[in-house]
Amino acid sequence: MSELQVADSFLVANGKVRGIELHRERFVGSCAAAGVDAGRFWAEQIGRLPGFGRWFPRFELRVSGELAVQLRPAPPVGGRVRVAVHEGRDPRVSPRVKGPDLELLGKLKDAAPDRADEILLLDEDGTVLEAAYSAVAWWEDETLCFPPSDRPLLPSVTAQLLRQIAVGQGVEVAEHARTPADLQSSEAWLLNALHGIRPIHAWRDSAIDPLPNSQSALWQNHLTALAKPL
Repeated sequence: MSELQVADSFLVANGKVRGIELHRERFVGSCAAAGVDAGRFWAEQIGRLPGFGRWFPRFELRVSGELAVQLRPAPPVGGRVRVAVHEGRDPRVSPRVKGPDLELLGKLKDAAPDRADEILLLDEDGTVLEAAYSAVAWWEDETLCFPPSDRPLLPSVTAQLLRQIAVGQGVEVAEHARTPADLQSSEAWLLNALHGIRPIHAWRDSAIDPLPNSQSALWQNHLTALAKPL
């Protein structure tokens, strides 16, 4: 059994964070659902995070009821990724809460075939939900698309920020159920708090697509501009 009931991580770069209020809402809300008031703890610990360097802290509610923070140096930010597809049912027990399934998802990702950087999880009908450590977005013509929000998805802060950016840019946003085969003909991205946007450049054991017309760099810049001092 995982020692985590709830967890939340985010990139702190020279004292700035993207979407910190959304991270707070997700962590404190999930703790409240578990019967723990984490609001004061969050405020105290946020004030103690370093204002220099690159960090990837993890706020935790453990099964013992203890609240804790792991202050971890941030790993290098990645770029394009190769993905594999998990064969079989979605193995998560708490897909809408970050924490209980992290250990399981780490093992799943590490065992991904074809030297993949990430592994996609599918719903019962074979449509894409998200990856082990990332949300999924893709483009259909000029529309930025996401899996349907009524599916078993972790509320992704980075996906929420992208939706906000799209609205501000006048870009249409839609939700669709799509299979991995559908996404292979689209520009598709993996999204998370550490990396921001990583475009998918290879599926399973396919050749690498150089993605010469990728929009990811532009939208990554939009995301980076949202970082605010703690």
